[in-house]
Order: sequence, then C-alpha cells, then structure tokens
Amino acid sequence: MIKIGEGFCGSGPNAAHINLFLGPKNGPMGTATVTAASSPGPGHIPFQAVLKPNMPVKPTTVFIGKAVLTTPNHENMTWGPAQAGVAHGVTKALLDGVLPPEAEDEWIAVAAVWVNPLADDADQVYANNCEATYLAAQRALAKGWPSRKELAEALGSISNPFYTPKK
Repeated sequence: MIKIGEGFCGSGPNAAHINLFLGPKNGPMGTATVTAASSPGPGHIPFQAVLKPNMPVKPTTVFIGKAVLTTPNHENMTWGPAQAGVAHGVTKALLDGVLPPEAEDEWIAVAAVWVNPLADDADQVYANNCEATYLAAQRALAKGWPSRKELAEALGSISNPFYTPKK
C-alpha cells in the first residue's frame, strides 16, 4: 500500500510544492527509501528530515529535492527552512491524527520538495513547506480526492506557476 498526496502553497520564489509518498516500511516504501538514500545524484542529496538535531520526524521522512542545488543560498533554503517545514508538516499530520497511529513507527514518508533557486524569504519558505506538506498528507489519506467532478472542472483551467495554456 502506498498513499500519495500533493500540496502547493504560496506564490513567487518562496512557494512550496510537495509530492508526498507514504506507506509501510515493510513494503515498497521501505525499498524506495533505501534506494533513494543510497543513490544521490548531482545536486540531489536525499536526507532524513529532523525537527532539530537528534530529533527525527515520525514517521521517518526522507527529503528529496526536486531542484538541483545551484548556489549556497539555494542549499541553505533547501536544507534549512524547507526541510524544517516538511518536518513540521509531517509531525503535525501525525499528532493531529491525519496519519493513522501505525504511521508513527511502521510507515515511511518520502517528500519530493521543490525549492526555487530564487527563494529569498526563509520564513515564507518554512511556512509554505509546512502547509504544503500537511495538505499533501491530508490528501494522501483522503479517499476519492480529487473527485471526478473536480478533475473535470480542472480541465477547464489547467495551469501551473510556469505555464498557462492559451485559450
């Protein structure tokens, strides 16, 4: 069993986009986590999210950047406020009961995280990643989301921060 959620919060260079994958450690999620942690690529270094040094997130959460790290500021925005926001969002989802009790010790989470290389406000990066991660967790556990009606309505207004089709 794998649960998948998505969350986007904020605007401009400090926006956050999270793809969150959740599931039991003893299934495909455990294999995916070990594979991700043992096969970093240039500019993409998977690491375990922590609330602070020596205080890991539960469920164990692997943070994977979707953008190649380009500058010291981009590295700091990714490893600092974005990582802290993801850690907060996952932990809050567990403590609020969005995630089931067994998620605490028996599940793994993998967060694929977009941090814009132009991000310039650490507090906004943190807040947006926290909110987007929590939203992604809610959506991952929401049966039937999005609905067919919501999908049909979205077809009429397809867009993302980088492109909107001409009508």
